[in-house]
Amino acid sequence: MTSTHSPARMGFRQTLAQLNSAQKSGVGVPAYTRWVNRRVARVFAAAAVKIGLGPNGVTAASASVSVLGMVLMVALPPSLWLGLLVALLFALGYALDSADGQVARVTGTSSPAGEWLDHVVDAMRTPAQHLTILVGFVKYPDAFPLTGWQLWWLPLAFTVLVTGHFMSQILAEQLRRNKSTATPASGGTMRSFVNLHMDAGTFCWIFIFWGTGLGFILVYGLLFLANAATVLLSMRRKFITLSTPAVTS
Repeated sequence: MTSTHSPARMGFRQTLAQLNSAQKSGVGVPAYTRWVNRRVARVFAAAAVKIGLGPNGVTAASASVSVLGMVLMVALPPSLWLGLLVALLFALGYALDSADGQVARVTGTSSPAGEWLDHVVDAMRTPAQHLTILVGFVKYPDAFPLTGWQLWWLPLAFTVLVTGHFMSQILAEQLRRNKSTATPASGGTMRSFVNLHMDAGTFCWIFIFWGTGLGFILVYGLLFLANAATVLLSMRRKFITLSTPAVTS
């Protein structure tokens, strides 16, 4: 996120306390993001403010860490230690992705350009991760029990799914705001756990199975099926609510 002026430098504890007292609502947010990632992100955000790193710098760090994980997946054959390292890097990238917005809010440096940059990085990161899985399948066929199109279709289909879902989410938010249509129910605490399979944090941590061959295929395939079912239901719900005018008092 872009800063338009120099943020006031605050201490780590002061910033962390301010972030802890001014968090976004977690209603309906998947469990890992709600209770783990946001808390970790607050620590990173406070540290960034302490050292004078602006929101754009945090966004760049987030993207760089994620790219490093993808490069390692392509450069090295699948193994248990590599999978753990990649999972850690992706989880770190996800935490930093949440931290950039928190830095912007706590320092008063939010801007349309910064929000745009954050969304562009998000829009590219997840499809790139799935395409990296595809490259791994192609480059290291001996590490997996299935080969060729028996396996390659899965990351390609997942890429299409996450790209369509991201656009569906962003566009629905804009249309609701501009066209005054009905807003769907956000759900409660239970929904946070029900949607855990949709959590970006869950996706980060499945890479601990990267060196297990069939284990990764099974976990990745089940995650795809669960995501596909949820995305289809979500798109149906969005179509219905966007077809319904907002209730005015």
